[in-house]
Amino acid sequence: MKRITLFAASFLMLLNSNAQEEGKKWWQDIKQNTTFGGYVIGKAAFNDQDLDSKNESHSTFDIRLIRAYVNGRVWDFKYGLQMEMSGVAGNSSEKGPRVLDAWAEWCKFSFLSVKFGQFKRGFTFENPMNPWDIGFGAYSLATTSLAGMNDRVGEHSCNGRDLGIQIQGDLFKSRKDGHNWLHYQIGVYNGQGVNHADRNNTKDIIGGLWICPVKDLCIGAFGWTGDYSSDVNGQKITVDRNRMAFGLKYESRWTVRGEYITSQGHKVSDYHVADDGTTTVTGKDQADGWYATVGVPVTSRCKIYGKWDVYRDQKDNASRKSLYTLSMNYNFYKNLKIQLLYAFTEDRTYSGDQHHNTGEVQLYWRF
Repeated sequence: MKRITLFAASFLMLLNSNAQEEGKKWWQDIKQNTTFGGYVIGKAAFNDQDLDSKNESHSTFDIRLIRAYVNGRVWDFKYGLQMEMSGVAGNSSEKGPRVLDAWAEWCKFSFLSVKFGQFKRGFTFENPMNPWDIGFGAYSLATTSLAGMNDRVGEHSCNGRDLGIQIQGDLFKSRKDGHNWLHYQIGVYNGQGVNHADRNNTKDIIGGLWICPVKDLCIGAFGWTGDYSSDVNGQKITVDRNRMAFGLKYESRWTVRGEYITSQGHKVSDYHVADDGTTTVTGKDQADGWYATVGVPVTSRCKIYGKWDVYRDQKDNASRKSLYTLSMNYNFYKNLKIQLLYAFTEDRTYSGDQHHNTGEVQLYWRF
């Protein structure tokens, strides 16, 4: 009898010990899979453009970005929260401190994941990329104007983000190197940008599909259809936003990246509302742009990029702005990088000095 009692006690102690270990492991999994961090990008810039009519300076120091983030994973869910800390609170352009990302993603299967919240719009290869990885001091002109960053329609500054839900997945894994041959994604968004509720009866639909014939190379197409609403003289104006993008991306020691984006839909500023409520519209409802980037590794720490970058706000050469840019990125170590940049600008939309040179020094650091 004593042996049975001793055995039962030992068994209960084992169960209790296992339960404690499981509880401890559950808590450790949460702690170990949560990352807190942030990064800062500071900039000094100079240009030789004739700025008499702009009343601006030829040189400036600037804090381009200050961001703090939390990323993690709990069981089959990933999550992210990112705050923009730079800018002036209450600024009319809405570039001050604000929430950028706030999302959760069910990711149990590689072929099907569901993401909900506020996050990057799944349009173009470049838009979802982190500023650290672009290779230049800013995103391309086409991405900035046609992927919801400082969108041509008149949307407030959104850093390429919106509120919605996205389904995506990877299919057909290669037996040779493990990369997936096909990726798909489709999302439904408000269409009003970050931290704004929907203002019309439609939702934006954005989808993408690309193939990866070899590891690190993606060739894809993207589509976007939706509406954006804003007020003009107290009257709500809704404009179309119908867009397509085609491109390729190769990201390894070498970088080759290029995309073409075309857009159909007026700007809100094209609409004029008279005192009697009569609405008229001017300007063209088309725009497009493209860029081509090559990155060449010089050493394990240093990489030189070149880019041809074009945006046409009216889809004609009279509205063309072109940038020809060289950039050197040097990594002191993983979380500290300096970037030296030169750009030649040709801006046919500006009535003054249309050709000028720009030099920039940017310092990137993470914590």
